[in-house]
Amino acid sequence: MNSEDAILANQIRVWLKKKPDLDVLTFVDIDADGNFVDERRTYQQLWDNGQKLAAWLKAKGIQKGDTFGMVMMNHAEFADLMVASSIVGSIFVPIDPRIKGDKLKFMLNFADCKGAVVANYALDFVGEVWAKSESWVLPLEGDGESVASILAGPTPNPEVAIESTDSMDPAQLLYTSGTTGDPKAIMAAHARFGTAPIIQQVMNLREDDRPYTGLSLTHANAQLITLGCSIYLGLRGVISRKFTKSRLWDVARAYGCTWFNLLGGMTTAIYAEPRKDSDADNPVRMILSAGMPAAIWEDFERRFDLKLTEFYGAAEGGLTFNPSGAGPIGSCGQAPAMLELKIFDDDGNECAPGEPGEICFKNSDGTSPVVKYFKNPEASERKTVGGWLRMGDVGHVDENGWLYFHYRKGGGIRRNGDFVNPAFVEKALSQNDMVDDVFVYGVAMPGMAPGEKEVVAAIVPSSMDDFDAGAVFDACRKNLAASFMPTFLQVVEQIPKTASEKPQERFLLDAFDAEAPNIYRI
Repeated sequence: MNSEDAILANQIRVWLKKKPDLDVLTFVDIDADGNFVDERRTYQQLWDNGQKLAAWLKAKGIQKGDTFGMVMMNHAEFADLMVASSIVGSIFVPIDPRIKGDKLKFMLNFADCKGAVVANYALDFVGEVWAKSESWVLPLEGDGESVASILAGPTPNPEVAIESTDSMDPAQLLYTSGTTGDPKAIMAAHARFGTAPIIQQVMNLREDDRPYTGLSLTHANAQLITLGCSIYLGLRGVISRKFTKSRLWDVARAYGCTWFNLLGGMTTAIYAEPRKDSDADNPVRMILSAGMPAAIWEDFERRFDLKLTEFYGAAEGGLTFNPSGAGPIGSCGQAPAMLELKIFDDDGNECAPGEPGEICFKNSDGTSPVVKYFKNPEASERKTVGGWLRMGDVGHVDENGWLYFHYRKGGGIRRNGDFVNPAFVEKALSQNDMVDDVFVYGVAMPGMAPGEKEVVAAIVPSSMDDFDAGAVFDACRKNLAASFMPTFLQVVEQIPKTASEKPQERFLLDAFDAEAPNIYRI
C-alpha cells in the first residue's frame, strides 16, 4: 500500500470504482426487546456522507490541521465523520462518552477542540464542562441542526476536495488511558491504517471473511483491526454499539461473522459465561486476541471451536503476532519483518533469553519509531530514548525469539517473594457459576515488605442473593496452589473498564477497604 492510499478518504475513492454498493460496515444495536437493529454503510454512502459532513465542517471554520471532538459510542456516523475529517484534513479527537467532569473538560480543551460532535446521551456531560465555551456542539439527532439533518441534505456540488495529502500527518489525537495522571494524546498518523495488509497476511484472511468487534472506536484496536481491515480490504465488517459478552455469539451467528478481536479482560469475561451446548455452534473460525491467559487458551479454542492468533501491541506502536499453530501457547508472538524486538534491563543492557526486562522495538532498517504526544515533547522523547520504542511492559523472549508478556511496569503482583500470575486466579474464578466477571489485582497492606501485595479478586456475582464467599474460597482451594489464593474477594456491581474493555485497577483500588461489607477475607 503506498502512502497516499493509507489516507482514509483516498481509500474510499479507490473502492468507489470497484464496489460502491458493498455494505462494508454494519453497525448493530440491541433494542429494548433484545432484538438486533442495524444500520449499514456502503462505500458510496461513506463517501456521500463524508462529503456532506466535510462541507459542514468547513462552513464552521474547520480547516486543515484543526481539531474537533467526537463523543459517542459506535454509531455509523462515527465512520462518516472519520471520512469527513480525512477529506478536510482536520484532526478528530475520539472520546469515550462515559467520561465526564474534569477529565472530559481536560480532554476537549487540551486538544484545542473547536467543536464537538456529541451523541445525545452525552450532551449533558459536554454541556456541563463547556457551558461557557465558544466552541460549537453538534448533536447526532434533534429538531434543529444535527448530524441527522446534515446527512438528510444534498451532497455538495462540486465535491469537497481531499486536503489530506501526507500520510504521516496526524489524522486524530488518540488519548491514552491516563493511569498515572492526565492522559497523553497520541498524534496518530493516517499511515497507521497501512497495517491492514499485515493483519490480512498473518491471519490468512479470505474475501468472504467477516470481521466483528464490540470494542469502542475511540480505541485504536477497533479502528485499525476491524474498521480499518474492513474498509481497506473490502470486507463486510460488523460493529456493535458497545461490547456485550452475553450476546457476542448471537451477533456472530446473526451476521455470519468469521473472526473478531479481544483484549485483556474480555477473554475471561467471555470464558466466565455459563457453558452452553451451542458454544461451538458458531461461524467464527478464528479470533485475534491480546492477553489471552495461557491457562484457558486451549480450552477456549475447544469450547468455541475456533483458532486463536495472539498479538501484542499498543496505540503508540510495537507489534508481535503468534499465528495459530505457529508459536508456543502463552506467547504473544514475534515481531513482523518491519520491526526488531529486544528486551532491555533497567541499565539498558539486552536481556538473555528467559530473562525479563522492558519490551522494546526498533524499525528493522535501524531507524527509531516515531511517537509524538500532542504538546508533550518530553514524553515523546522519553518514549523513544536511545532509538527504541519503550513499551513500559515487562516480558521475556525464549531461545527462539518468542515474546512472553509478564505485566505492565508497576502492575505485577509479588507476594512472599514470588510473582502471582493473575490469569490462573481469574481462570479458577471464572469457572465458578457464582461469578459473572472477575479481575485480579494487588493491594499493598500495612506491614508488608516494599513491593509486596496481597491478591484481591474483584468479582461481579451472577446473583447477589445467592453469592457465598466461603464457597468461592473453597472452590479456589481446590483449583489453585496456596501461593495463588486470593486474600480478598471484592464484590462489585461491575468492574470499571476503559473503552477498550481493559479493567481499571485504580478505581477498584480506590474503593478497596478491608473493613467494608463488600470485602471478604480468606
